[in-house]
Amino acid sequence: MYEVLYQGIEEKKEYEEIIRKVLTQCFKEERLETTKLSITVLLTTPENIQKINKEYRDIDKATDVLSFPIFEKDELNQKLEENDFQYEDILGDIIISIEKVQEQAKEYEHSFERELSYMLVHGFYHLMGYDHIQAEDKKMMRPKEEKILKELKIDRD
Repeated sequence: MYEVLYQGIEEKKEYEEIIRKVLTQCFKEERLETTKLSITVLLTTPENIQKINKEYRDIDKATDVLSFPIFEKDELNQKLEENDFQYEDILGDIIISIEKVQEQAKEYEHSFERELSYMLVHGFYHLMGYDHIQAEDKKMMRPKEEKILKELKIDRD
């Protein structure tokens, strides 16, 4: 279902427990538990995420989370509808700056767990083809994110 990689930061069980809990709920919510879909989660530094952002999006700045989906939304929906996963398909990659998660948890005055969980859910729904650029899209994505966090009882402290 997922693989956790580290780049430039210390491995921590705490991170992996949060990732397991959140992605398990995301897969359950979207009825993906029986698929062979997998996600790679890369936990890294602001410098590394800035390099990735520059290389793949031509944006030369650090950010909190990047998502790189493999499928377009319509293509993924068709594969899901037809249960067209004979082998392990990769849903995509989620890249998170742990330092940014720590900074934003303080800034928004909630827990590290809440902020990391939100980054994961946010990244997951990007992999599922959702976006938040247009207001109409945002109206579809935000409730899904909040529902996952609410079901996990991860509130804004």
